[in-house]
Amino acid sequence: MTNEGHTPRVPGQAPQTAQGRTLLDVRNLSIDLPGPDGAPARIVQDVSFSVGPGQRVALVGESGSGKTLTAHALMRLTEGAQYGGSVLFEGRDILTADARALHQLRGGQIGMVFQEPMSALNPLHTIGDQIGEVMTQHEGLTRAQALERTLELLRLTRIQDPQRCAAAYPHQLSGGQRQRALIAMALACRPKLVIADEPTTALDVTVQTSIMKLLADLQQQFGMAVLLITHDLPLVRAFAEQVVVMRHGRVVEQGPVAGVFDAPRHEYTRALLAAHPKRLVEPMAEAPSGTEDFGDPGFMVSARQVGCTFVSQKGWFARERTEVLKDVDLQVPAGTTLGVVGESGSGKTTLALVLMRLAAGEMHGEVSVAGTRIDALPERTLRPLRAGFQMVFQDPFNALSPRMSIAEIVGEGLWLHRPDLTDDAHRTAVIDALQEVGLDPALVLHCYPHELSGGQRQRVAIARALVLKPRLLVLDEPTSALDLTVQLQVLKLLVSLQQKHGLSYVLITHDMGVIRALAHQLLVMKDGVVVEQGTVEDVFMAPASGYTRELLAAAAWRDAI
Repeated sequence: MTNEGHTPRVPGQAPQTAQGRTLLDVRNLSIDLPGPDGAPARIVQDVSFSVGPGQRVALVGESGSGKTLTAHALMRLTEGAQYGGSVLFEGRDILTADARALHQLRGGQIGMVFQEPMSALNPLHTIGDQIGEVMTQHEGLTRAQALERTLELLRLTRIQDPQRCAAAYPHQLSGGQRQRALIAMALACRPKLVIADEPTTALDVTVQTSIMKLLADLQQQFGMAVLLITHDLPLVRAFAEQVVVMRHGRVVEQGPVAGVFDAPRHEYTRALLAAHPKRLVEPMAEAPSGTEDFGDPGFMVSARQVGCTFVSQKGWFARERTEVLKDVDLQVPAGTTLGVVGESGSGKTTLALVLMRLAAGEMHGEVSVAGTRIDALPERTLRPLRAGFQMVFQDPFNALSPRMSIAEIVGEGLWLHRPDLTDDAHRTAVIDALQEVGLDPALVLHCYPHELSGGQRQRVAIARALVLKPRLLVLDEPTSALDLTVQLQVLKLLVSLQQKHGLSYVLITHDMGVIRALAHQLLVMKDGVVVEQGTVEDVFMAPASGYTRELLAAAAWRDAI
């Protein structure tokens, strides 16, 4: 793929829309929400853009820019919102439509693919029932007719085994399957416009590509328009025709994707485009050969033939054993980063938990941290050593207790590992850790996690680990679902901390851009086994495994920006 004045496209894109025709026309939209004191606060101001029939338009911006709130306004989905301006769909103003007209529009003329499938899908009903309900409500189909159409829709989304998926509950499907089910639900009544709100957030790169190709093919097949809501600029360049850039509730720039991306006029747009991750660390001369002595203190973490088996009950008496991690060898020299990549289910997070002695299954093999074997140590002996190797979990919103203040969260480990500290010394250590990750203690010490942004919560999670002054950090998807600018800030923070303290990282991710930015070595996993490993430069330039080539090819269109 090339970046020389041409926009790489997702295969299956519909032709350019004829000029002068408008399906959706948003004019001077403003949105007020109740503030803390009950008085209305203006969140979105004077937003105007249009979407033509069969056109792809992307609404982009960082978290808090107002893009999702704007998208929800197109179907009046935000409770308590007060609207100004107009939202004309085929000439009819949605903002003044009565309840009956709204019911006909929602799901009938306008479909929506929500951001988080597990939140958007009802856990108490099967996928088939939820898709079928749209058709029984809008088209009066019988249950049998709705089921037949549901299976047809699921087949269109290329979901594996449509009948099984229709009978399944949301938790029984993978992330990609749930996303396809939401797309099927949005298409149930053949809408003229589909609003896709962050449709690929936190999905593996190969699944992201397949989902966007699916959306492009379905758009071409049905001739529908798509409004894509995202903070993912490479995705916008590959998918959309027009782009609308939002910041602080206002539109700062809009126009054809190629024009805006190749010659952005607004400084905010230029900052977003410049935030694409670049190489932030010096290359490693060569990867460890594996012939070094196991437990060599020159390696911060070493693993030999490690694996993990999960045991589950099957019936009344039988037990089923599933080997999810098989015979992994690795070595991480002090002060370097090992990146571990693979799709969901590849075993990469299980490997991280095994290295930390946190896996729920049966672990085997040998693990050494800073020259000390930890795999066979009793927990009483291991506990004091845990301060030296810490983990930053994938989702800080779930990993940070909502009932504890930031001061309590960051300082919790000190009460366990440094009970000798005075209250003043404890507070000083917490403040130092927060300052080191770029947070102002005066502003966040007494806050709770829900009061912080995603990037701030990620920094708190890192501070909680750093306060114990570890030598090894295991980072599980530390930047997933973060805006590109925030992602780059976190990556630069991790590099500066590594250089300052000589930290070693094991970086678990599905994002090849993050690997390229931060890692020295790369370990590629599939189905619980290592299929390839080496320096990042060697693997990226000459991948030996077909699976690695597939991962890099799926990520290549993202790099074309």
